[in-house]
Amino acid sequence: MNPLQRALIEKLGHDYGFEHVLASDAGCVVLASARHPANARVTVPPSGGYLLYLLADTPALLPEMNRTFGQESTAAGFVAKSEARLAAFLRRAAGLARALPSQAAQDYEASVATQLAQLPTGVKGTEVERLVRQRVGQQKFREAMLDYWGGACAVTGLALPEVLRASHAKPWSECESDAERLDVFNGFLLVANLDALFDRFLISFDDGGHILVSSRVGHVEQTRLGLVAGMTLRWLTDPHRNYLALHRARCGDLKPIA
Repeated sequence: MNPLQRALIEKLGHDYGFEHVLASDAGCVVLASARHPANARVTVPPSGGYLLYLLADTPALLPEMNRTFGQESTAAGFVAKSEARLAAFLRRAAGLARALPSQAAQDYEASVATQLAQLPTGVKGTEVERLVRQRVGQQKFREAMLDYWGGACAVTGLALPEVLRASHAKPWSECESDAERLDVFNGFLLVANLDALFDRFLISFDDGGHILVSSRVGHVEQTRLGLVAGMTLRWLTDPHRNYLALHRARCGDLKPIA
């Protein structure tokens, strides 16, 4: 690895979620971040391009990376044939590392502590604290969902953050812990109309990710709401399916779109 390659890798890390350089020499560059626990080790193989190896305590990180970049994955890591692909790997790895359990919950606790420290003493256990926790938690959940779904709707792929909502499958008020409330698998990033329907248990998804509609939504309403046959989640994992089973049980009579 020559100095130009090292400098380029360090810049890509800084620009795409790994702003700290832990090590940099002729053999490899090791990147890290203050915003998530993952480290990235980048080397330049003799065949050219770049080889990315991820180090993380989050078990779901590598399976999610393999799902996205499976054709570019080897036992040694992820093979990037260009700087653009290395940037894509780093950006996705950083987004996942920020979103996946339990990083979102840790960020939530830190943010709550900071905001409560700015309030008058004596708010612990009051309605004020509850509202602070709910507001911060919903913000952190949305940020995590945007990271996990790459800033695009889980169904339509629409990448317009202003109209995207972070929808819980198991409602916030019914979750048994903050970790459950902030679990990115407990819901989906949805465009506003789908979010409203999902939140009111008028649509759900089967274990294959195909949309299901409540019998309370007639054909005319389906058309006006933009619900069409073939609408499917862009991907679905087993942790999603666990929460979806709870959600479908609340929806009552569901059927595919004809």
